[in-house]
Amino acid sequence: MTSRGILLFAHGARDPNWARPFEAAADRLRERLAIGADTQVRLAFLEFMSPNLREAGAALAEAGCQQVTVVPLFLGAGGHVRKDLPLLMAELAEQYPQVQWRLSRAVGETDLLIQALADSAWSLAQPDH
Repeated sequence: MTSRGILLFAHGARDPNWARPFEAAADRLRERLAIGADTQVRLAFLEFMSPNLREAGAALAEAGCQQVTVVPLFLGAGGHVRKDLPLLMAELAEQYPQVQWRLSRAVGETDLLIQALADSAWSLAQPDH
């Protein structure tokens, strides 16, 4: 039985190529977890792509996760993160009350990602790029 889940939540787009970096991030997170760890990782989308948050959350709950942290893969906490996401999480909490649902800050608000953005911009701005 899995006791913990990490649900990565991205916006979604009509172009399937848009999801590649998010899928790669989910894969890298899975690789980071030790073999046999009691944590599952799922990727969900707000719109245009699947699974959506309800579907991915249901999969984690049905897999036996007792705690699920939803990590918004957004550069900032705009309306989707501040308004839409809490409503979606409330629906999950109502449907799966045995699961402790937790919302983290948006990744774009972390010092780690802000530094990575600056480093990437610097690298891409170099003449040899």
